[in-house]
Amino acid sequence: MLQLNFSPFPILESERLRFRKLTDADAPEIIVLRGNPETMKFIPRPLVTDIEGALSHIKMINDKIDENIDINWAVTEKGSDKCIGIMGFYRTQPEHFRTELGYMITPEHNGKGYVTEAVKTLLDFAFNTLNFHSIVAVIDSRHSASERVLQKVGFVKEAHFKEDFYYNNEFTDTVMYGLLKRNFIK
Repeated sequence: MLQLNFSPFPILESERLRFRKLTDADAPEIIVLRGNPETMKFIPRPLVTDIEGALSHIKMINDKIDENIDINWAVTEKGSDKCIGIMGFYRTQPEHFRTELGYMITPEHNGKGYVTEAVKTLLDFAFNTLNFHSIVAVIDSRHSASERVLQKVGFVKEAHFKEDFYYNNEFTDTVMYGLLKRNFIK
């Protein structure tokens, strides 16, 4: 079984981005990310609209890091400490050397290639440092931008479930993408 240890917290960098641990000071940015109906359009979770909700979200993420269960990073542009996204791994199955990738970025940072750059960095860390064997990404079938990111970095569509998820009074399709370590190209 895979043994995970996120202490000390791994700070990562890519060409333009830095990945650090979320802090309570990020609460306003969490509200921007998780309280925006447009950003959350394809994420079936309640909106985070106040500081208490943002602090609770940060605590949930950091508790899982402290317990060595899952890991998420605050994404910043190099030279700035302002959180522009949250990305990482959750629903980890150490017994199967498998985890799930999740990512979101503020709307004003879309279209700059940041998500693709960040995902490549996180995949490299997951496969080559944490030693995962496979990574899955589960997306709403209507989220074409997310699908393009996954395809760019080598994920393969493994399943399309029709109207399998009910949220906000509608049924939606779920698409699962997967990537094996041996198919990852940095």
